[in-house]
Amino acid sequence: MSVAALITLLNVLVASGFSIASLVRPELIVPAGTTPSDASAIFAMYAAARSLPLAGAVILAIAMRSPAALLVLGSLVGVIQCLDAIIGVLHRDVAKTIGPLVLACLQAYAMLRLRKET
Repeated sequence: MSVAALITLLNVLVASGFSIASLVRPELIVPAGTTPSDASAIFAMYAAARSLPLAGAVILAIAMRSPAALLVLGSLVGVIQCLDAIIGVLHRDVAKTIGPLVLACLQAYAMLRLRKET
């Protein structure tokens, strides 16, 4: 469970970090060459409203040493990273594709390993 916990924790902390950064500096989430607007600030708030509670739930599952909860939450986190990678492809942004794709692959590995242990 420790490998799955570490990878899942890393994954949600990265996502939470990006959502917090986008709250502080909305220009981080808009396409290059565009100016942040009220809409981008609202989008950043929606992202934080989802990523921060998910991170809290993952931390709670790890603290409770619950493999079942970690398997569910970790799988959800992996799916989210896959969707983020697809968004990166659609925007033709290599960095926004490769990063989430690597995290999704690590997450899938961790979840498969956890599933074999339980």
